[in-house]
Amino acid sequence: MSSLAGFSESLYWCGIVFAALASLFYIASAWGWRVVAQQGATSAGELTLSERQPLPPIVGRLGSACMVSTVAFLLAAMTTRSIATGHPPYSDMFEYLSAFGTTTAIFYLIFERRYRQRTLGAFAMPLSLLLLLLAQWVFSPKVEPLVPALQNNRLLAIHVACMVISYGALTVAFAATGLYLVQGDANRFPRLPKARVLESLSYKAVLVGFPLLGLGIALGAYWGNIAWGRYWGWDPKETTALITWLIFAGFLHARSLAGWRGKRAAFIVVAGWAMISFNIFVVNFVISGLHSYAGM
Repeated sequence: MSSLAGFSESLYWCGIVFAALASLFYIASAWGWRVVAQQGATSAGELTLSERQPLPPIVGRLGSACMVSTVAFLLAAMTTRSIATGHPPYSDMFEYLSAFGTTTAIFYLIFERRYRQRTLGAFAMPLSLLLLLLAQWVFSPKVEPLVPALQNNRLLAIHVACMVISYGALTVAFAATGLYLVQGDANRFPRLPKARVLESLSYKAVLVGFPLLGLGIALGAYWGNIAWGRYWGWDPKETTALITWLIFAGFLHARSLAGWRGKRAAFIVVAGWAMISFNIFVVNFVISGLHSYAGM
């Protein structure tokens, strides 16, 4: 099994490499330019003019090709690690951040294929890459025995899966919102998607992540009653997860019923993703609670 775990780590590094390449190609496609020389005729004779133009479409297509390779390698890495460890690949912080980065990449790829908005990768894929690198640099990929609270519990595995999958979808929503704030309602950059398109993408990603987050919280409460004898104890991780859900509930309410659009709605999504980051990085390592084992 140690050799299989090592093979999983090699696949993971391949995924990181292709994620880095995809990020570079997407950024170059969105923001890069080339100088093109053109000949012009004047009364004084021929004149060479230089003009800045976007990079050719092949750059974006290379990003998409690297994106497919990224997802393939990361899924293979998670599968082989799960076989090697005998448990789902999100039971410690290395695995959790790896799964978070992987689900972000998967949701981005789905959205790219569904909505044909490759420019979104210029923001979404660097976020995914950052999560993958943090997992590798800050935490050890060494396979360790699980603490008793995490052993042989399928309900807990489904609960954590719902949470990490929802975070991946909500990260894509955050990426679309970030691009929207850069673009602005005035559509400042012609090479970025229109502001209304980015708003729509963010909304659709929240529609995917929000119910999964709610399901994950509900399953966590049910498991908490089995493990600790209560459904809800205002543990820091429970509380921040609930606040995150309420923030995105507020976004959906404000957008659908109050008619909020533009920056007001965008800042709610930013606040929701900030709470996700707080939950993962601050609650796990600064604030002690019943979920402190997750920081191992």
